[in-house]
Amino acid sequence: MTIRKFLMPFLLVTSLLSTTVLAMDLNAAMNGLSQAKAAGLLGEQPNGYLGVVTAQGDAAEIARLINEARRAEYQRLAKGNNIQLSDVETMAGKKALEKTPAGQYIQLNGKWLKK
Repeated sequence: MTIRKFLMPFLLVTSLLSTTVLAMDLNAAMNGLSQAKAAGLLGEQPNGYLGVVTAQGDAAEIARLINEARRAEYQRLAKGNNIQLSDVETMAGKKALEKTPAGQYIQLNGKWLKK
């Protein structure tokens, strides 16, 4: 009984820590971005954010983390230049679509197209 009393909290803490270690951070997302785009899992959208083309592996988590960082940067730029966030997003989206290499996905008129 005494061992069980100490073993259960230990196992719970261990499982929580292993989940935390497995969680992706922004650096890991940035490292996986090129591969995810090349594999056709992620693409650029006209709104300045990444979109999930094919939901496999870590694609959604990569997009979420990078989009959070992009939004923070867009907000900083909007505030610093006294313009609307939506204007920064639109400018960034246009630039991202233009810079996307051939063979990767972009979203136009709500549809994913291979550039």
